[in-house]
Amino acid sequence: MVQQQDYFKGRGAQYNVHNPYLVTRYVQEYFEALDEPMLENSRTEYLMEHPRKIINQVPSPDIPLDYSANPYQGCEHGCTYCYARTTHQYWGMSAGLDFERKIVVKENAAELLREELGKKNWECKPIMLSGNTDCYQPAERKFGITRKMLQVMAEFKQPVGIITKNSLVLRDLDILTEMAKDNLVRVNMSITTLDEELRRAMEPRTATSMQRLDAVERLTRAGIPVNVMIAPIIPGLTSDELVPIMKAAAAAGAVSAGFTMVRLNGTIGEIFTDWIRKNLPDGAEKVLKQVAEAHGGSLGDSRFGTRLKGEGNMAESIRRLFRIAHEKYMPAVVVPPMTTTLFKRPRTDGQLSLF
Repeated sequence: MVQQQDYFKGRGAQYNVHNPYLVTRYVQEYFEALDEPMLENSRTEYLMEHPRKIINQVPSPDIPLDYSANPYQGCEHGCTYCYARTTHQYWGMSAGLDFERKIVVKENAAELLREELGKKNWECKPIMLSGNTDCYQPAERKFGITRKMLQVMAEFKQPVGIITKNSLVLRDLDILTEMAKDNLVRVNMSITTLDEELRRAMEPRTATSMQRLDAVERLTRAGIPVNVMIAPIIPGLTSDELVPIMKAAAAAGAVSAGFTMVRLNGTIGEIFTDWIRKNLPDGAEKVLKQVAEAHGGSLGDSRFGTRLKGEGNMAESIRRLFRIAHEKYMPAVVVPPMTTTLFKRPRTDGQLSLF
C-alpha cells in the first residue's frame, strides 16, 4: 500500500465529493484565511434524529427480504466501496468524508419499532437489521440502539436477520441465543478480504477478518445460524480471495455463503477511484477496468438482475468458482426459514393472557 503524507488514516474517503443534489458547493482556495483546513480529519460527529417510522419496505427484486430497519445513517467503518454512501446525499451531506464522520443516530428507533410491531395491520415477516449501514458500527458501543431493538424483537418473537462486519455482535449473544432457540434469528457476517493491510486501507474502522471469523465460530457454537457474505467481490483486487474466505468461513462453522459484485454508483465511483489511485497506483487502472467490464462498461450498475452479480466473462468465472467452492466447503445444509408463527403482541393493559 502506498499512502501520501497528508493521507487521512482511519478514513476511507479522502475528501467530500460534491453532492449532486446541492446547487452550491464549498471550496477551499485561500488557506491563509482559515484557522484550520475545511477537510481536516476531524472526529466523528453524531446527529440526533427522531424519524416517524423505522421499518422500511424493501422493493428490490434482487434482495430476498421484505423489510429492513436501520438505527443509523452514515457509517464510521469508512468502506471505500460502500453502496450506501449516496444515501447521505439525501440528508444534504456528502457521500465522502461526511458519510463516515457525520453519523445520523435514530434515538427513538426501539420505541418506533415497538409501536409499529404493535399495530394490528403488521403482518409478521422477517426484518433485516442494517441493509443500509451497519447496525454494529462504532456508534453502537456508545448508543446501544441495536441492542434495544433486539430486545423489542425478542419480546414480540419477531424474526430478525442481521448483516454486519463488526464483532460487536457478540455483545448481544444473550439475546440472540434465546431467539435462536425459537428459530427467530440469522446473522450474516460480511468478509471482503483476509489481507489485513488491504482491509485497514479499504475498510479502515471495521473489525479484522480474524475477529469476524472468531465471531462466526462463537455465534455458531451458541446455536445461531451464520451466513458469510463474501461481499463485495472486487475484480482484480479481492476476487482471488473467494476460495480462501469460503474455506475459512466453513471452518468457523458458517452454514452458507453468498457474494455480490462491487458496483460503484454515482459519486461512489469518484471516491473509490481516488482511493485506489492513492493506495494502489500501479494496479488501479486494471482494477477499475475489470469492475467496468463486469457492469457493461460502467463502474456503476442500477439494473435489476445484473447489478449485484455482474455480467461478462469475469463475472461468469466468479460465479462458477463460487459454486464450486460452496459445494466443496459448504455442502448442502438445509436451513429452514425463520419462524413467523410465534409472533405475539404483548398486552399493555396489565392483564395476563389466558393462552
